[in-house]
Amino acid sequence: MKKLISIFTVAIALFTITFSTPALAGDAAGGAKIFGANCAACHAGGNNVIMANKNLKKAALTEYGMNSIAAITTQVTNGKNAMPAFGGRLSAAQIEDVATYVLAQAEKGW
Repeated sequence: MKKLISIFTVAIALFTITFSTPALAGDAAGGAKIFGANCAACHAGGNNVIMANKNLKKAALTEYGMNSIAAITTQVTNGKNAMPAFGGRLSAAQIEDVATYVLAQAEKGW
C-alpha cells in the first residue's frame, strides 16, 4: 500500500511540474503600462513594424531564443539592430515587468 501511495504521489508531482505554466518574475500588469508607453509604437499586438518576422509572438520568440525573462531583459536593456536600448530610460524592475508582460501575452497569443 505504501508503495502505491508513493507511486501515486510521484505521478501527481510529475504531472504538476510537466503541465504547469512557469511563474513569471515581474508584474505583468505594470509591464503592460510600460509596454504601452514605450514599446507599442513598434510592437503593437506583438508585431514588429521594422522587422516583421522578429515579432513578439511565441513562435518567433522561441525561434530567436528570446523566450525567457533573461533574454528579453537583455534585449530591452541593451537594444539590438534597429531596437534602441531602454536601459537608460527604464529601471531594471520596469524592464523585468515588460519582459513578464511580453511572455504572458505571447502565451495568450497576443
